[in-house]
Amino acid sequence: MNRLRQGVAFRQINIFVCASAALTLLAGCMGPPKVVTTETLLKEMTDLRGLAEFPDPPFTCRQFSSYDRASVSADDHEKWFANGDCGQYLREEKVGERTEYVMADMDGPGAIVRIWSANPRGTMRIYLDGKESPAVESPMADFLGGKVAWNPPPISCEVSRGWNSYFPIPYAKHCKVTSDQKDFYYHVNYRTYPKRARVNTFEAGALAAVEPVVKDMSKQLASTGPAGEQCQACYGASCRTTPINASVPPGGKAEIVELSGRAEIRELVLHLNGQSDPDVMRKLILEARFDGRPCIAAPVGDFFAAGPGSKAFASLPSGVAADGTLWSRWVMPFRREASLALINHSGTAVSVTGRACSTEAPAAGNMLYFHAATRVQNQVPTRPMIDWNYLTAQGKGVFVGASFNIANPVREWWGEGDEKIFVDGEKFPSHFGTGTEDYYGYAWCCNVPFQHAYHNQPRCDGPHNYGYTSVNRWHIIDKIPFNKSFKFDMELWHWNPETKVDMAVTAYWYARPGAKDEFPPLDPKELLVAEIPPYVAPRTPGAIEGEEMTLVEKTGAAEPQGIFQCSNEAHLWWHEGHKIGDKLVLAFNVPEAGAYNVLGRFVKAADYGVHQLYVNDVKLMEPFDLYNNGVTVTGEIGFGNFELKQGENRLTVEVVGANEKAIPKYMFGLDYLRLEAAGTGDGK
Repeated sequence: MNRLRQGVAFRQINIFVCASAALTLLAGCMGPPKVVTTETLLKEMTDLRGLAEFPDPPFTCRQFSSYDRASVSADDHEKWFANGDCGQYLREEKVGERTEYVMADMDGPGAIVRIWSANPRGTMRIYLDGKESPAVESPMADFLGGKVAWNPPPISCEVSRGWNSYFPIPYAKHCKVTSDQKDFYYHVNYRTYPKRARVNTFEAGALAAVEPVVKDMSKQLASTGPAGEQCQACYGASCRTTPINASVPPGGKAEIVELSGRAEIRELVLHLNGQSDPDVMRKLILEARFDGRPCIAAPVGDFFAAGPGSKAFASLPSGVAADGTLWSRWVMPFRREASLALINHSGTAVSVTGRACSTEAPAAGNMLYFHAATRVQNQVPTRPMIDWNYLTAQGKGVFVGASFNIANPVREWWGEGDEKIFVDGEKFPSHFGTGTEDYYGYAWCCNVPFQHAYHNQPRCDGPHNYGYTSVNRWHIIDKIPFNKSFKFDMELWHWNPETKVDMAVTAYWYARPGAKDEFPPLDPKELLVAEIPPYVAPRTPGAIEGEEMTLVEKTGAAEPQGIFQCSNEAHLWWHEGHKIGDKLVLAFNVPEAGAYNVLGRFVKAADYGVHQLYVNDVKLMEPFDLYNNGVTVTGEIGFGNFELKQGENRLTVEVVGANEKAIPKYMFGLDYLRLEAAGTGDGK
């Protein structure tokens, strides 16, 4: 095995020389000042260095949400996993003629650090320090969607149907958040400081003074990207680079970095020859010790939040470049020594190149050690529902994020489960969420990949939620300190009760010396990457799929549309621009002429009409109504016996009316036709 060792001895920095040149660059490394303001909180949004020290002034971080209020105790298993997470509020209040629905109500001093919704509605108002007039008043969708000038993207934005704002809003005495409409999902994450803490309340009139900081933070959050040839995290201050060049044989171990002195790793960059091999990415383990303490134990792919698939993405603390280069900018301080090693449990020899960039570390008494650990569990049944543990730790520290990978062998949604975070021995979680994807910043089980400085979905194989999915979320401005203990559970709440999933979570946190966690040692036998075959949508035997028929004539638009319940999970959707009397003509092939029972299956919905069907200009029964309050699929409808010719035959759909409840009125959906030789079925 190759072994690299480089001692690092940093020269003393003359504070008088550096003060004028480096004050701005190092401001983010000195921790939050004693007075909390909108400006100081904004600067925390990109301050990875600040995560490595316990907050001063200290604070707690909690969450209000629309979780189902039936969940009171884990002793009542059914209600503990209750799923009515929409439209739950603290109370209703009358403000003149207006009703406001209270989402959050908290005493200060404190600060809002995140607001999320899946379907923001109404005008959001944020009242501070007991004042009758709101400090913030905006359509919720505008505020969360980056359309308010002082809260621009990516500080706030919509990604994969999830709406997030991370603009910090401090208050000295009190905060209340409301909307004048109801029936939506929400999270409000907030800090609470000790009563003695000095917090300057947010004022909209003072925003001009922080506009340069807002622009700078927006630029930094939008420009997170892959590592270049030079370190991207040391700010040019006494940066030392330790090159990495090693080979790790199957079953072998290679020390890739060894440093001495008081320092902190600011950037770690790795490029592997097995980057495209999921087995290598899961079975090559990164281990790290800081001052002799084991602090990192994670598969390489999981540590860099890429999972075994290693899809490209870029976030604030880590990512994967398009060429497969892995990079991390988590700050990893140590007082005496640091060692990083790779252990290869795969059957492939792995060569690795890269670098570790480090700087002198301040002699901070509240320094915290960086930790990252992975838990892998395979073939986990989806019933009974369980709280699956992300992290349980004892000691003093700060939780800063989680990345999660799941192998889902079915199309149904796997992530209905809520996060439950218990801090310092809480009996009821101070974070109780509304869905796994909501925690990760998106919504509605959306399978569209996205990237953001704070949350990402680099991979979702599909279709729907089939196959591998990788997601992550980083708690930077919304970090969660703990003084004695921390426990993070995520419900495994899958819509398919009869399947099994493979899961892997990597938790990231900082902690004081002596802290402990309950991660079991990584078992090489568990480091598996399931082979999930390409998805094949189930089809009804003998079905002539509507979405595969030839369009002969149409008015308006006719196209395939995906619907789970349909054969081939799709139907032919005729919509827009047609009226009573208009026709849709489709062609389908019959291999042999003869008498056939013609059967069909159709989609019904609130905007579908009444239609008359014909086969080769012969009427099929009487007109039938496809209106339904909600999308559904009919059973097979038998139309009786018809003589069909060999080769092309035609199905004609004519709009003849609409149910009085249908708005709009005339849409049509064909799942399939099916033919049975006359006498072989009952045609029903």
